[in-house]
Amino acid sequence: MRTITILATGFALAFATAANAQDTATPPAAQPPAVSPEAPASAPTGIKSVNIVDIAELPETTQKQVNEVVTQRGDADLQKLRTQIESMPELKSALQEKGLSSAQVIAASMGADGALTLITKKAS
Repeated sequence: MRTITILATGFALAFATAANAQDTATPPAAQPPAVSPEAPASAPTGIKSVNIVDIAELPETTQKQVNEVVTQRGDADLQKLRTQIESMPELKSALQEKGLSSAQVIAASMGADGALTLITKKAS
């Protein structure tokens, strides 16, 4: 559990900028939570909720920022994230309920409230 928390917060560093740069008219549900790159002492000890958001549901400026982060991050980090998701039945199940798999996850963000947001991209 701690591994996914640390991993998710690590991948979410770039979303801090994306979340702060979003248009104020964007509904809060569409905004990925912003977190620091490493799990601080006050980080949640576990995932309290899982939100799955397709990148197409995000505002255009946020989509561009997410795509930039994904490009900069590299395949090794993305594969590590997907492996961690596969090792956690509750995350794998949440994706399956939406008809998705870990192969469609491109980013993850852990909020201070224990909400894990998985950003997906459907194969085109």
